[in-house]
Amino acid sequence: MIEIKDKHNCCGCAACIQRCPKQCISLEEDNEGFLYPNVNKLLCVDCHLCEKVCPILNKKEDKKPIIALAAINTDEGIRLKSSSGGIFTLLAEKIIANEGMVFGAAFDKNWEVHHEEGITIEDLCKFRGSKYVQSKIENSYKKTEYLLKEGKKVLFSGTPCQIAGLKCFLQKEYLNLTTVDFICHGVPSPGIWRWYIKNQIFGTTNTSSKLKDINFRDKTYGWRDFQLTFQFKSSTPISSTNNANGYMIAFLNNICLRPSCYQCPAKSGRSHSDITIADFWGVNNFNIDLDDNKGTSLVLINTNKGLELVKNINMNSKEININKALESNKSWHESAKVHELRNLFYKQYKKHESDFTSFTQDLIHTKSITKRVIRKIFRTLGYNQLPI
Repeated sequence: MIEIKDKHNCCGCAACIQRCPKQCISLEEDNEGFLYPNVNKLLCVDCHLCEKVCPILNKKEDKKPIIALAAINTDEGIRLKSSSGGIFTLLAEKIIANEGMVFGAAFDKNWEVHHEEGITIEDLCKFRGSKYVQSKIENSYKKTEYLLKEGKKVLFSGTPCQIAGLKCFLQKEYLNLTTVDFICHGVPSPGIWRWYIKNQIFGTTNTSSKLKDINFRDKTYGWRDFQLTFQFKSSTPISSTNNANGYMIAFLNNICLRPSCYQCPAKSGRSHSDITIADFWGVNNFNIDLDDNKGTSLVLINTNKGLELVKNINMNSKEININKALESNKSWHESAKVHELRNLFYKQYKKHESDFTSFTQDLIHTKSITKRVIRKIFRTLGYNQLPI
């Protein structure tokens, strides 16, 4: 049975929970705010199906893209609302035009992130844009399997480990399934996010019922200088740049990521997705006219099925050298490096409700001699895992 003794060995995809025939596995949140499977041993019949669908126990081989593109959506309105070049919307629209269904990450009424399904063009707005929180998959793998067996076309989008989990869950390839992942920095804790919006946003403004939208990638000042913006129905938005926002500082500096992100099982194309999309950081180093600071996507086509979907969508694109594209986006093959003060963050963040941003800034730019010594020792030893 699934038994998590080392938290690096669970990416939280929930494939095991959905495949269990006795429904004896549940997800429990740990003290860092991440979900892990827990088995009711009294109900378990030792069928081992949970182990067979685990993407960490059943890692796939590396898989290099067959084509790399720099691309932008020609609809400027969609591109402005998207994290980078707006390509996901074009892919999803094509599936929906063929009476298919799209799965992606969306906010719920409490502004937590779950995987949901969409069947209309209007549904796509809830999937558009990055959500820097680990989404709850819940039973979306089972829904996908049912739809595929009914002959429906499905586009499933998610992190590389979520796509790897889906592939392991299904145990076979379906011609009517297209999978899309993205080059992933790592997934932050849902528990930290819940605490952050309650204490740093709702707690200070008392406007939880009036929140209209959260945009992790507000491009008001350009794609490269994006902001985190909370939009309210009848009051002034709250916006902050990455270096002035405690949550984004913790995320971008690998402080609040899931332990498995430091040893990601799905790097280097091991998710076996059909298409990988990402911000094309480094596009300015290519001699192509697709860099206007409004957002450019890197589109990695991994399979012929992915190539068929990309064909004839309304985008402006240029084919580029695959090796150079991957070199400009190292997170395709490199796991996040654990921050040496990560454990200190989790022990102390709740004590810093009134100065959370200053607290996280201090972890990054600390003047404390003790912390600096810890940091130097940590780096000298070359750790890429959580210290015991």
